[in-house]
Amino acid sequence: MKKDYLLNEWHCVYLASELKEEPQQVFALGERVVIYRTKTEVHAFKDLCIHRGAALSLGKVKNGLLVCPYHAWEYNTAGECEKIPALPCGKAIPSKAKATVYRCIEHIGFIWVNIGEDPAPLVAFPEYDQDEYRTVAIGPYDVKANAPRIVENFLDIAHLMFVHEGMLGDADHAEIPVFDINFTDGRYITSEILLYQPNPDGRSSEGYSNYVYEILSPMTARFKKKAQDSNNEFSFFITVVQEKEEQTKVFMLHSRNFELDQPDEPYTRFTDILLKQDIEIIESQKPELLPLDLQEEMHLKSDAISIAYRRWLKKLGVETGII
Repeated sequence: MKKDYLLNEWHCVYLASELKEEPQQVFALGERVVIYRTKTEVHAFKDLCIHRGAALSLGKVKNGLLVCPYHAWEYNTAGECEKIPALPCGKAIPSKAKATVYRCIEHIGFIWVNIGEDPAPLVAFPEYDQDEYRTVAIGPYDVKANAPRIVENFLDIAHLMFVHEGMLGDADHAEIPVFDINFTDGRYITSEILLYQPNPDGRSSEGYSNYVYEILSPMTARFKKKAQDSNNEFSFFITVVQEKEEQTKVFMLHSRNFELDQPDEPYTRFTDILLKQDIEIIESQKPELLPLDLQEEMHLKSDAISIAYRRWLKKLGVETGII
């Protein structure tokens, strides 16, 4: 992908529940980043000490300061070095002794990092804060592929009947009904798409579900499905961070408005099965770069969401399907 545009996107890099005070190394668009938590906030720096280039993620947090593991330089949350142990007493700390600070925020259960100068809006998952839904974070999953391939797979309807046969689809019900997709409020959204599913969430009986897909950003999408014969509603959110070329992490949320008092494990186990099936296909796809020229592959009306996604990436200045 064209890196310039994606620099301003927010990249999901870590589960918020797992980030403690100990620094952690993450990657976004090939950039090595250190994230850590203080008593009040989460923080992100370029994972590099200005002194001798050591990884700050190998250090520790002491009294709210990030301490380099090599020579114990101490950086405050603004990236300013407050202590250099080797410096003679009374000697001023050079003004150049600073770490590169990135924007960092905890949002919908994840840690997000922005390495650009003009941050895009954060993506939303409204169900996260609503009492009538139970929302669970799933993953991360490591995938040896580029982010657009993963996002497009999530948006692909016609594979459900074959890759996930017996669960999300059935080969005898493979026809995709006609649907619309429109760009509104900064994202693409489809009309309802009625699909037959033998086992829609790992716990339910067979039946028809109405799907609505949304493309929220180049790296983030979601769908909401509602059982045709009940008020059971199930939502899925996916966001992918491009760590390096052909190396990504996939973070997911799922929410449901039923069985709120039941264990989440059956649902997360079901998702693990589905993702394993998807990853095998995604990692096999050629070319590794998502073709944005629609003439390079065949497309059908049932591919309308994928077509919109590829056209959007191209419009945003993405030149290939990689960083």
